[in-house]
Amino acid sequence: MLALLCLSLVSLALGRSPVVHLNYASYHGRSTSEISQWVGMRYAAAPVGDLRFEGPQDPPVATGLQQATQHGALCIPVAGKRNAAIPSNHAEDCLFIDVYAPTEAYLSNASLPVYFFIQGGGFAALSNPNYNGSGLVQASGNNIVVVTFNYRVGPYGFLASEEIEQGASLNNGLKDQLKALKWVKKHISKFGGNPDHIVIGGDSAGGASVTFLLSAYGGRDEGLFIGAAAESQSFGTVLNVAESQFSYNRLVTRTGCNETENTLECLRGLDVSELQSENIVTPLPGAPGNPLYLYSPTIDGDLVQDHTYTLFQQGKFIKVPVIFGDDTNEGTIFVPVGTSSVGQAEEFIKDQFPSMSKDQMIKIHKMYLNKNQTKEFPNAGPYWRPASNAYGELRYICPGVHMSSIYAAAGVPSWNYHYAVLDPDDDTKGFGTTHTVEVNAIWGPDYVSTNPPDSYYTSNAAIVPVVQGYWTSFIRSLNPNTHRVASSPRWRTWGDGDDAYNRIFLRTNHTRMEKVSDEQQERCNYLISIGVELRQ
Repeated sequence: MLALLCLSLVSLALGRSPVVHLNYASYHGRSTSEISQWVGMRYAAAPVGDLRFEGPQDPPVATGLQQATQHGALCIPVAGKRNAAIPSNHAEDCLFIDVYAPTEAYLSNASLPVYFFIQGGGFAALSNPNYNGSGLVQASGNNIVVVTFNYRVGPYGFLASEEIEQGASLNNGLKDQLKALKWVKKHISKFGGNPDHIVIGGDSAGGASVTFLLSAYGGRDEGLFIGAAAESQSFGTVLNVAESQFSYNRLVTRTGCNETENTLECLRGLDVSELQSENIVTPLPGAPGNPLYLYSPTIDGDLVQDHTYTLFQQGKFIKVPVIFGDDTNEGTIFVPVGTSSVGQAEEFIKDQFPSMSKDQMIKIHKMYLNKNQTKEFPNAGPYWRPASNAYGELRYICPGVHMSSIYAAAGVPSWNYHYAVLDPDDDTKGFGTTHTVEVNAIWGPDYVSTNPPDSYYTSNAAIVPVVQGYWTSFIRSLNPNTHRVASSPRWRTWGDGDDAYNRIFLRTNHTRMEKVSDEQQERCNYLISIGVELRQ
């Protein structure tokens, strides 16, 4: 048996492709002696034609051996302007999944822990496309399997209205995620993964997706995953079906479908280029200008039963070990750099959270938008950083603080991080430690699809193995400490009562435990208290 395994490894190293036989198709990928990968596999049918705006369906049966050596098309994003063309390498037919596994584990039918990663992008785009899981697999000592995938965004995944509710399906982007997760549960053993040890993770909207999956169907545990790690989890405005009707009405008007008897049938019948030409951002009701992101999951009374804050405060969430965390300067990449007045800062916040009352805005002003917090940076307005601080804590940092507290209070292991790695260029420009920059450390700078800061190859290279040690340890054992790098400090749990608010401070050569400051606790307590009113 050992000789056969060695012969198989040699054959793979010489270029023979690994083949997996699923119940609907057979896929062959590519291998080295260390890592095998299968990319561009269908996990659901193409959501086109009559399946536009429908929940994901089973993939069709495919005969013959299917190639799994090239990534599938990405899902179409919300356009930056009217009449924009569909970006290259994007299509409506986009529900593809990728698997990265140790070659030996695949060949020996091992049963390794699985990491299921959900991309971010504000539910408007896929901002972490085609990350290469090989780096994480290697960082784990070849002891995990990594899965990445696409899901529908914008109106293709999150259009909501009475017409959609009655004649199609709501929250299809989240349903795509669940479909992919069930695909992993069913098929991952064929790749060397353990279907009973799946840890979900994601960044930004992917982190928000983690919270939506934790509270899906009111926290009904279907045994799809046993741990979760949310990076910079986003808590944006979430509307119900009636409140979302405006976006549907505007879309049918812009496309001319308002002149037809069946507007949903008309939208489905549009050529995708016609639909995409009008797939733009417009203001939320009551907002002075456009939000950063128009579409998001919708409260449907079923999959998403209420606002995220409400569900977790009511205990309607799956109780599994969790990681939540954020970056020091979550808001700087979002707020316009030229923000030069209090009025501009307030307008930006109101565009994202139009239900914010005058009294709440006055409180925000007192906490953040005062002259004492203005800073001068090259080519930047003085209120850029104050507005960024407000937005970063409102949408990202304080929700993460609250999630950790909720889990700790429920007696579930909960870890929180403060990512504070300083990149010299970003620090000089005033951006600081930006939103989701930690993906470069988690995945490794050679394995992400965007351009990492140069310092991750030089002055910040040492943070990569430390962070990967914590993450792969959590994936493997549901504890970031079990397999951490020996020289790195123990990451204590968040704690409860008098011992609460403990988080790890991640910075190159200065990683340590810290306690959330009293000042940030006070700001977060207020922001959390108004979260439901802001529809978070």
